[in-house]
Amino acid sequence: MNDLSEKEQLEEMRAWWSENGRFVIAGVVLGVAIIVGWNQWRSSIETAQIEASTLFEEIMVAVGGGDSEAAEFAAENLFVNYEQTVYPDQARLALARLYMDKGRDQDAVDILSELIVAGDESEIQLVGRLRLAKVKLYQNKPDEVVELLKDRSESAFAARYSEVLGDAYAAQGNFAEAQTAYLAALSENPALQTIDNNLVQLKLNDLPDLDELAATSAALDEAEVAGESENAPEAMEEPAEPEAQDDAPPDTGTEQ
Repeated sequence: MNDLSEKEQLEEMRAWWSENGRFVIAGVVLGVAIIVGWNQWRSSIETAQIEASTLFEEIMVAVGGGDSEAAEFAAENLFVNYEQTVYPDQARLALARLYMDKGRDQDAVDILSELIVAGDESEIQLVGRLRLAKVKLYQNKPDEVVELLKDRSESAFAARYSEVLGDAYAAQGNFAEAQTAYLAALSENPALQTIDNNLVQLKLNDLPDLDELAATSAALDEAEVAGESENAPEAMEEPAEPEAQDDAPPDTGTEQ
């Protein structure tokens, strides 16, 4: 009875295998393929990181030596082939510094603008925005600086943004907004100390007195209105018509 039971079990196993064996084999093959593929993918990622790191080191060496041609050559390779790694954005910051050292401020603007993207921003992108604003301020483009930095309240960069924003408003002659921005920068938590508070205070002290500025502006407006009022009657007077001349011939003092 036991022998028959074992035979039956064996037959059942054979029947099950004949029906499901190909699925088991396929599953094993798929599992092996996934493991191999995963290992290859991780290996390729590690290889890419190493190669990108090597290129980044080349860029930093070139930047340190002031060799813009070598830096740009390595950076182009990095941007094209390793954009998904962490190194391209760092390379852009380094190139921007090199361009400013070389007096190529527009190239610095162009490379930093590549860091400015919509949506959530990483810390390195926030650094890029700050440096871009400083370059644009150097280019005497305060309006563009205001557009870059206004209404941005990132806690780690709020004070630094506010200081540069104050510089931009001061360059515009918008001293009230400059004062507000400098005060916002100085209100940062002292424990963080991301700005030079003494320097910002000096900038704040150098702003014109807003009350005196308002009084001067009001006086100028009144003088302008008064001048327009005095000139208005004169402008409305019509010029006098010339006297009519006698068409008779002049008297010669002789009679015919």
